Amino acid sequence: MAVNLGLRLSRRAVLLAAGGLLVGCSRQSEVGQVHLRLATGPEGAVYRRIGGSLAAHISKQVPGAAVVTVPSRASADNIRMLRAGEVQLGLTSLDALITTDGSAPEGLSAICRLYDSHLHLVVMADSAIDSFRELEGKRISLGARDSGTEFTSLRVLGLGLVDVDSRHLSQAESAAALRDGEIDAMFSLTGVPTPAITELAQRHPIRLIPLDAQAYALFTAFPGPYAPAMIPTTAYVGVPAARTVAVPNVLLVRNDLPDELVRAITDTIFTHAGTITSAGRDDAEAVPEAWQINVRTGISTASIPLHPGAAAWFRDRKR
Repeated sequence: MAVNLGLRLSRRAVLLAAGGLLVGCSRQSEVGQVHLRLATGPEGAVYRRIGGSLAAHISKQVPGAAVVTVPSRASADNIRMLRAGEVQLGLTSLDALITTDGSAPEGLSAICRLYDSHLHLVVMADSAIDSFRELEGKRISLGARDSGTEFTSLRVLGLGLVDVDSRHLSQAESAAALRDGEIDAMFSLTGVPTPAITELAQRHPIRLIPLDAQAYALFTAFPGPYAPAMIPTTAYVGVPAARTVAVPNVLLVRNDLPDELVRAITDTIFTHAGTITSAGRDDAEAVPEAWQINVRTGISTASIPLHPGAAAWFRDRKR
């Protein structure tokens, strides 16, 4: 059932305001629909999974909106596509979004904070690598180019003055390469659990290298987007807990989307957050990260401003 927007959001009003976003109008449907594109992430990543659930949920709940997902290399790639107008919505990690002066990239704002990603450093259980410093000279996947994993892992390696033989592989490619002995370790900045690592751990013994010192270094050098965290022992089969760093993920939007459309999207995300965990999927494809979506943390987007439509929704919640 479509959400009651409480603000009489008509298709005509949205479409007139959205202008260039309109496609597929016909005489039978005088106003048609608003077609939106949401940039997600690569195969094996939580961005791909939660982005699909968000798109399905918004399409179902917001009258006149039809959202499709666009695969990508993740955070930096999504920011590029948003700025170029190739997509209207996109997922990104907060550290990849905040510029050196603390501002958001021009033309973009946030709908909300969604969930936190954790930096994984994964090795096979029989690996000789026991600590971060032992990555020196090893074959390490830093994630796909333009991904949040690449952005954060390069910061970690730079702060630690560790030089590696870097590879740029997606999450699924990294897990396969680690399994086959083609790399020695993989970084992955993602939700917990993440599909690619879950599948690897179910078939082969793996370990997580602790990153507590690296978390402190990031927190100290770049105040704002980082916090110490723990990947629990319940996350992956047979894998002990490991200390690491957490990074918030936000849902971005182009500033030129109509305020009332963004307000409606914000409303449906938080009013029906529990249903985003499944979005019609079976248990194997559930989206546990969606349980982190709540009003209290949703407004916490650091120095990235909320879109006026999202800000209006949060403001109304306080009344």
